[in-house]
Amino acid sequence: MPSEPAAPLATIATALRRERERVGISLTELARRAGVAKSTLSQLESGTGNPSVETLWALGVALGVPFSRLVEPVDDAVRVIRAGDGPHVRSEQADFSGTLLSAGAAHLRRDVYLIRLEPGAVRAGHGHTPRSIEHVVVAAGRLRVGPEATPVDLDPGDYATFPGDAPHRYEALAPGTFAVLIMEHP
Repeated sequence: MPSEPAAPLATIATALRRERERVGISLTELARRAGVAKSTLSQLESGTGNPSVETLWALGVALGVPFSRLVEPVDDAVRVIRAGDGPHVRSEQADFSGTLLSAGAAHLRRDVYLIRLEPGAVRAGHGHTPRSIEHVVVAAGRLRVGPEATPVDLDPGDYATFPGDAPHRYEALAPGTFAVLIMEHP
């Protein structure tokens, strides 16, 4: 008997299937739109894949939903996420991980993440859903963030906002960098 997928993978599998069926497209078509191998998508929908941030963002954009709709369990109860816990996903591009803290309700379309980065490679963000806005507050370390052509350097306590629907970047300038990221989706 196959074992049940781990909770975050089961949530992703259920969400991908739900959103793909909502849009009314096949696995093949979603894979094509997202630029993801059909076999990878099939594994994700069965709860056996290990998706990166980039793969989930591409699937979200192809489905027209925010990243959070693919990783946030549906739950109306009070929820606490202790430091170091929560569903987090690592990047393929850089020492970067994102932990979804709160997904916006359908009428709010706002998601809150805690992101952790280490110096080295840059985490390139491709454009998300049209008219998305990103808000970032640095909690520790130093961060270079913003549109590819005009990033800004932030210190602890600094805030920046920029369009999330165009190419942008996240780059740690100091070890132990972490920040709060709030994504708004129209």
